Amino acid sequence: MSGYQTQISDYAFGDQHFRIRALSDLQQYADPDASAAEAGISSAQWSLFGHVWPAGLVLADAMQIHEVAGKRVLELGCGLGLASLVLSRRGAQVVASDHHPLAEVFLAYNAALNDLAAVPYRRMDWATGRAGMGRFDLIIGSDVLYERGPTLALAALLPSLARPACEIVISDPARGHAGVFARDLAAHGFVLSTPRLPSAPGRKRQAQLLHYQRGVGGQA
Repeated sequence: MSGYQTQISDYAFGDQHFRIRALSDLQQYADPDASAAEAGISSAQWSLFGHVWPAGLVLADAMQIHEVAGKRVLELGCGLGLASLVLSRRGAQVVASDHHPLAEVFLAYNAALNDLAAVPYRRMDWATGRAGMGRFDLIIGSDVLYERGPTLALAALLPSLARPACEIVISDPARGHAGVFARDLAAHGFVLSTPRLPSAPGRKRQAQLLHYQRGVGGQA
């Protein structure tokens, strides 16, 4: 027995359809080997990775149309892997990452559920980073600016993962930390714009899409 309950739901991004396995509810906790506790994940936080959040849907919608040809892409805090799976189906060179010990398991299951090859995965703590990740042309994440501490850690980490010409796309439900994130990225040459993209049919947009660029399309 896994110690947690799951369900499978259907989602559409553009003309592409996906089946996604998620936790059946957020009132669950299963950490028999204490791997989550060792990673600093509390019982209250444990289930958050396993839910399809509105910001994740916004990011997946955006990645269905974003220009990714020839780009190396990193997803931060991938959780169930929605955006990475959308990119994988489009043939993008994507690496998914998360800090939760079960994220890799759910990502692999969801890739197989949608007849996709396994998405390369790296477990990563934003406070310490991870050696050997290399650098990326496009870095994405949804609802990753949830508290000030992790926001500052992420802003400090991203310059080491970004190529000189790089885009960062964050789907943010306005938790109040986007300002300090933009300020810290600006110190490394990233310029912020907020593109207005249409919502998917039948889906209300519940997060803004923050787009940062450096050395792309004439940006310094």
